[in-house]
Amino acid sequence: MKKIVILSGAGMSAESGIRTFRDADGLWEQHDVMEVASIDGWRRNPELVLRFYNQRRRQLKEVLPNAGHLALTRLEAAYDVHIVTQNVDDLHERAGSSNILHLHGELNKVRSTGKTSLVYEWQDDLQMGDLCESGHQLRPHIVWFGEMVPLMDKAVEILTKADIVIIIGTSMQVYPAAGLIAYARPSAAIYYIDPQPSINYELSDRRRLEVISDRAAAAVPVLVERLLAEAGE
Repeated sequence: MKKIVILSGAGMSAESGIRTFRDADGLWEQHDVMEVASIDGWRRNPELVLRFYNQRRRQLKEVLPNAGHLALTRLEAAYDVHIVTQNVDDLHERAGSSNILHLHGELNKVRSTGKTSLVYEWQDDLQMGDLCESGHQLRPHIVWFGEMVPLMDKAVEILTKADIVIIIGTSMQVYPAAGLIAYARPSAAIYYIDPQPSINYELSDRRRLEVISDRAAAAVPVLVERLLAEAGE
């Protein structure tokens, strides 16, 4: 069974109504992204950071997976599918996909600031004074600017085994995630779906690259039909 690896970014979830920093010119309530999504911002003003993620967590309850999310689940009938997502929402899970690696963390989880192995499911608001079992303040289970990406090695391992890579809704400009494509085998077929695709040097060298300039909800179902037909489904 051929292996498909999907690299999904903010554009995948934007069509479900999840706002991105790109949509808001990098601002949130007039706060720069580095104030609410960086380790330095957390140290300066943890209350502001918690308020930002509480609002995002509430918004997540109001949105649904879109046609792109739902279409990807159908690939599992004919392929070994793995999703490596930069998104912190749970829309891939709610759509029904099975193998999902959240490169930048998960919005519905929190972790201890004193013991990183203590991670908890968390659906509601997180406040200062909410502590782990060891007595340390809890924080969003998110990889912020200025922090290492702990699952990067796992993502690389997944990419090296891909026969087909589908890139959806990401500018492919922000590292280290943008560098993942360099680990795909030269023989791997690459499909890049984005309304405004940015071709970086790793992508431009790919002979089996197809760029689809369209929205995820429109383009992904069409591509899925093609790939299922190729697999004889």
